[in-house]
Amino acid sequence: MKFENHMNILYLHQYFNTPDKPGGTRSYWNILKLIEYGHKVTVICIGNENKKRFERKTIDGINIVSVRVSYSQSMGIMARLKSFLHFMLVSTYLALKEKNIDFVIATSTPLTIGFPALVLKKIKRISYLFEVRDLWPEVPIQMGGLNNKFAIKLARWFERSIYKNASHIVALSPGMEEGVIAAGTPPEKVNMIPNMAKIDKFWARDPNLDLMDELNIARDSFKVIYFGAMGKANAIEYILETAALLQKNEEIEFLFIGSGPGEALIENYLTTSKAKNVRYLGFFNTDKTSEIVNFCDISLVTFSSIPILKTNSPNKLFDSLSAAKPIIVNSNGWTKDLVEKNACGIYVDPETPEDFVKKLLALKEDKESLQMMGINARKLAETVYDKSILCEQFVHTVNQTIAKL
Repeated sequence: MKFENHMNILYLHQYFNTPDKPGGTRSYWNILKLIEYGHKVTVICIGNENKKRFERKTIDGINIVSVRVSYSQSMGIMARLKSFLHFMLVSTYLALKEKNIDFVIATSTPLTIGFPALVLKKIKRISYLFEVRDLWPEVPIQMGGLNNKFAIKLARWFERSIYKNASHIVALSPGMEEGVIAAGTPPEKVNMIPNMAKIDKFWARDPNLDLMDELNIARDSFKVIYFGAMGKANAIEYILETAALLQKNEEIEFLFIGSGPGEALIENYLTTSKAKNVRYLGFFNTDKTSEIVNFCDISLVTFSSIPILKTNSPNKLFDSLSAAKPIIVNSNGWTKDLVEKNACGIYVDPETPEDFVKKLLALKEDKESLQMMGINARKLAETVYDKSILCEQFVHTVNQTIAKL
């Protein structure tokens, strides 16, 4: 399908990933759909594996300009800030050098990704769409990472400037949409498109027993999996506190896939407790993650008990729906409403591991409910949240925005 006004689009995404790499792939699928509609897309992103400072390549029809900038989730606050500013300045330089750009899409986080889009708007009069994946700077403020009064004031001014100058804004959850509007954005300038399920990448099938043996995972255990980012916001300690209460229950295993500071917490738990009910498996691409999630019984979507985190739209939630897994959430926000309304999971108290234990044990014994939750999860992924549906919504939003310019 073609769009009448096909454009050369510059796509700014600091953490852009293709499916063969670990990490989220929302932008990849959205870009493929943009290309299907006749647009040409150039991405500027971090290239951790770059041998040169800048590298340009083409993958699946996507022009990718990657920048060698150091970044990892294990970095401290100052190191992260330095990395963000480094990429912000270099990506702005590269964005200004790109020729024949008609439209810009910038997707957070961090909020600094909006800077090159803002510069192109002011200097070259190129309009942009901004995608809000987290409500920065409110997330680091509430988590204690940003506490200087002047810095907070500056960050909030910067946030409002990005929203004000954007031609349109896409938010990834109802709470994010409300936050953007609360910052002074007209409601008609914002719409919500959540993270996406990938029903062709995560699905229920016979378990890969060879992989289970390779990873030294018991075939007959009841497997609870957490996969994805393992940062301060993800309440890894809470899961480990729950696991500690279940050490004597040899039937239940807690498996972790991902990267971030949570790795050190897991290592410390295993060292100090000598427990055998927790395993950190590593950080894998989509295909291997899908195989591991498939042979697990329940998926966890957890966050620290901080109000702003209730607005999150986590990839793992939608991949779990696609994989037909019952989901346990501990955030009393829209994810709780989603799993309860659609009978595809349960909510546990984020402050009380004992509540987690009680409900997990009850669910483990209720095979009928587990099966129905899995069926409901897959149905929801197929009918509401699959990438085939949401990528169309995203491109429709982009095309409508361009048509109004």
